[in-house]
Order: sequence, then structure tokens, then C-alpha cells
Amino acid sequence: MAYAHEGCRQMKLEHGQIQVYTGNGKGKTTAALGLALRAAGREMMVCVIQFMKGGGPYGEHLAAPRLAPYLTIIQTGREGWINKDNPDPEDKRLAHEALEMAGKALTEGRYDLVILDEINGAVSFGLLTVDEVLALMHRKPAGVELVLTGRNADERIMDAADLVTEMREVKHYYKAGVPARIGIEK
Repeated sequence: MAYAHEGCRQMKLEHGQIQVYTGNGKGKTTAALGLALRAAGREMMVCVIQFMKGGGPYGEHLAAPRLAPYLTIIQTGREGWINKDNPDPEDKRLAHEALEMAGKALTEGRYDLVILDEINGAVSFGLLTVDEVLALMHRKPAGVELVLTGRNADERIMDAADLVTEMREVKHYYKAGVPARIGIEK
């Protein structure tokens, strides 16, 4: 059944939760974007800040203007791969700039849902510290939902969250040589 726009702005959240989507399986960003779509459909204000995703555009960047003003996506980082063993100082600078943007988005009172896509990866790559992310989590206002995605979420971040979902790879077509596909992975 198709639903027409009902134009019913929902009340702000009384108590926003903190969610973490992690694991080695596909679907962390996809799940977060699904939540963003659901919230935007209820006329909630959503901000997605993507860490370490300077390439693109991805499909979500092309769709976001169609969901304006409810969905804002901010892409940060440089195009290409980050050397996990020796991250470039520029990558660290850009991650800290994104963290500052995240703090503003979280606390300025404009957004009902803030998604920090790949922030766990930024910690895992040494671009941000666990303590910096925990401090941000502790600043979350009561009426804002916060989602943190990315592989290798630190135990302390998961402990501080209200919900943790781990995506586990069982089988993946990448291993059969299928590259990332437009509209599905990018």
C-alpha cells in the first residue's frame, strides 16, 4: 500500500536514545539511512555527518535534496583510503572538524536525529579518541536521538549506548568479485 504525505509533524522525542551500528557486515550506514528516511517521513529534522567519506557522490547525497528540509547530509574527509597504521595529519584535522560539526548539530536544538556515520571507524583509525566520542555522547540533549555507525566500535562506546546492533558478515558477493554497485553500495 502506498501512503500519501499526511503532513503530520510529530512531537519531538521526549527521550532520545543512543544507538550504535557496528560489525564487519554490510548494512550499518544503510540501517542508519533507513532510520533517517523514517524520521524525515515524520517531518523530524535529521542531520547525517559522514566521517571519512570524501568520495562520492553516493546515492544518499543525490536523494537528500528531495527530502529537504528534513534531511541534511554533510560529507567530510578526503577521497581515497586512510593509512590506518599512519594516518595523515590532514585526515585527523578533518575528523576533528567533523566532530566539532557533530557537537553543534547535536546541541543546537535544530535536529531530532543526528547520525554520525563511520565515527567508529574514525576512532579505530586513530583519527579521533574514544574519550572525545564519549564526551560528545554525554553532551546529547534528552530530546535528540544519536546514532553512531562504523566497524570496530570501542567497548566503552558500546557500553555508553542504549542500543547496539552488530552486523555480522555471513556471505558477501565482494568475495566473488562483485564490485560496489551504484544505487546499492554507493
